[in-house]
Amino acid sequence: MQDGAAREANQLKRQGSLRERIYSDLRARLQRCEFAAEDRLVDVDVAATYGTSRMPVREALLQLVNEGYLVGTTRGFMVPVLTLEDIRDIFEVRKLLEPRAAAHAARDLGAATEAALTEAVEDARIAVLTDDVERLILSNIAFRSAWLSCVRNTRLATTIGRFVDHVQAVRLETLRRSATRQVVLEGLEDLAAAFLSRDPIAAGDRMAAFIAAAEQAYFAARKSAPPASEPIRLSAAS
Repeated sequence: MQDGAAREANQLKRQGSLRERIYSDLRARLQRCEFAAEDRLVDVDVAATYGTSRMPVREALLQLVNEGYLVGTTRGFMVPVLTLEDIRDIFEVRKLLEPRAAAHAARDLGAATEAALTEAVEDARIAVLTDDVERLILSNIAFRSAWLSCVRNTRLATTIGRFVDHVQAVRLETLRRSATRQVVLEGLEDLAAAFLSRDPIAAGDRMAAFIAAAEQAYFAARKSAPPASEPIRLSAAS
């Protein structure tokens, strides 16, 4: 992997305003679970890391706060604490939105997205075979990004992306269990088959089943976890 500072500098060479590029990089780092629950993101320190001024960093951090990825504290910004009720509510929203969006994506799937989905599933298979949780998380993110890119209603796609990211603790909690990793892989394979067949009804049905399985696996894992493990902290990676 690239050295952290070098990677961050490279990220800022992308198109878009400096604030947008910092925001995108920080959000991606949240997805990859790079920030621990106790970490504090202080704008001055983050600016120094990126080699830029404080203002665009602060604007990016505040945008992440507005979208629910971070919360402000007296000593900087940190990932928010989610209660079990918060996670139940987010799953409810996902179950209402994602099956319909998946149906739309299957209808409008293009060749490039087909290739991206196929690659993500193959990467997930390798991750499960090698017990590589991080790789499975990243392949899951790639799979979601691919099908969401086919949803023409950008507001719907953006809303789904945010709600999924808000329960990244689900991935961390469930994918540590080998049995759950196999369930996730089978779910991705079923979803990919529906998408690649361009079958909106099957895609919607399988997405509903996939989210229900993720919810069930998460709360089963919570029941077997020690009581001291609450509350759940959002890191980043369902």
